[in-house]
Amino acid sequence: MSFSDLFESGFKKRNEDHFAAIVRVAMSDGIINDAEKAFLDRLATGLDITEQEYKDILKDYKLHPINAPHSYDTRLERLYDLARMIWADHIEGPDQVVLLEKLCIGLGFNPDNVKYIADKALTLVHYEVELDEFIDRIKKMNQ
Repeated sequence: MSFSDLFESGFKKRNEDHFAAIVRVAMSDGIINDAEKAFLDRLATGLDITEQEYKDILKDYKLHPINAPHSYDTRLERLYDLARMIWADHIEGPDQVVLLEKLCIGLGFNPDNVKYIADKALTLVHYEVELDEFIDRIKKMNQ
């Protein structure tokens, strides 16, 4: 097996685990609603999850480890990506906020702050800020 094969298989496994963690968050209330399903469909495409892998993960999502980012900056980068996907899917109103709040908890943010973090993240992606500005503004929102 070549080095590039090892890299690709590791990258693929990380994407599957990341997707499974998001499925776990979506399933935290016992169901995946239509807005969450649309988001998962788009996310699966973005993470190069095949239809069969998607079905397998939905069936056994708890078998995948949760690998929440350890660094705060990496956590903010994932938040940025997820907020942009939710915004791009045109998930409107409370569903949009509730979904991102769940994902914030899954990313390891303090549950007491997720309402504010999700609201700020959605506002920033609405105004199409770049990643660096997004990170800077989220970090400064409590100052």
